[in-house]
Amino acid sequence: MTVQVIRESGAPADGAAEPYDFQRPTALAREQSRALQLAFETFARQWGTQVSAKLRVVARVSLDQVTLLTYDDYVSHLPAESALVLCAIDGITPRAVVQLPISHALGWVARMVGGAGARPAPSRPFTPIEQAIVRRVVEDALEDLRYSFGGLLPDQVGVESIHVNAQFAQAAAVTDSMIVATLDVRVGETVTTCTVALPAELLLPQLGRVEAPVSSIAADVLVRDQLATVPLEVSLTLAPLPVAPSAVLDLAVGDVLTFPHPHHRPLDLTVDGQTVARAAVGANGSRLACVVVSTEESAS
Repeated sequence: MTVQVIRESGAPADGAAEPYDFQRPTALAREQSRALQLAFETFARQWGTQVSAKLRVVARVSLDQVTLLTYDDYVSHLPAESALVLCAIDGITPRAVVQLPISHALGWVARMVGGAGARPAPSRPFTPIEQAIVRRVVEDALEDLRYSFGGLLPDQVGVESIHVNAQFAQAAAVTDSMIVATLDVRVGETVTTCTVALPAELLLPQLGRVEAPVSSIAADVLVRDQLATVPLEVSLTLAPLPVAPSAVLDLAVGDVLTFPHPHHRPLDLTVDGQTVARAAVGANGSRLACVVVSTEESAS
């Protein structure tokens, strides 16, 4: 016989859980995140219209996600073959970044100068003419970005330099926070991913208070605190009795099974099959209950 005591408080809601990385904690308030998403969604629609006009083919740009990362984290996750366009912003040192896959950017340039399609081309450094065209594409995108963000972005935002190696494109200090928008760009039947990174020090003060990043030490404390509230199933059990499958199949009403559990010994209090304490059966009002009489030392 097994009596189960289920902890009911704090039960998780139905639905898939998302992994949480305590080394890169979420530092955007809900209101901040929503405001940024609306601005970048507006930019995606505007830029998609502009790309369609430039390439003379239907293009759609959609926002995938907006995240807050350090510059080092942002650069380390970029594809190896990426063009990084650094954009100077009046009044602050960190640069904004517009990242394009080199092969797709070359395909766009080929289309803009009279080519038949905008398919990706083999990656290589830009020629001076190609670099000038890419610069113009990004300058026009910055106009859409300023329009989408309204007064959050200053008018003095312009292309400063273009790099084809992310390691040499030092747009900000490695620990500087960047607001990164990941965009899916579909040109005809070809889909690619581009990113726009804006210095957090430019936008967050205008969007309200932001929570301080959580250190790795604090993250350890948060994990422990969260685990302390996770609901567990606690079972009060007799010592197990090994039986053969044939005996289980032959069970009938009235059969008696003798468990190897001495009558004077308290029952086992277990969590996920691991004995954590010994307890005697009792009652609490009209409900069954157990009284813990001893605890087991943790093996760890």
